[in-house]
Amino acid sequence: MKAPRKGDYVKHALYGFGFVTEADSERTSIDFDIHGSKKFVTSMMTIEPAGDAPPRPARPKRRLKAAGASA
Repeated sequence: MKAPRKGDYVKHALYGFGFVTEADSERTSIDFDIHGSKKFVTSMMTIEPAGDAPPRPARPKRRLKAAGASA
């Protein structure tokens, strides 16, 4: 596979699925769903396109503290 582009959704044999966060001819960084961010030598990595990316889960909204009883 040629050098991936930033934002591509890819699959790695060991780490699973992830999004490419940075990519150039020398280094590629991928943020994997389960294993977090990893950096690879572009010419040595083995990844394949994973097709359409699943929707990212929405972050839970912060709860506001109740403006209630203070002593």
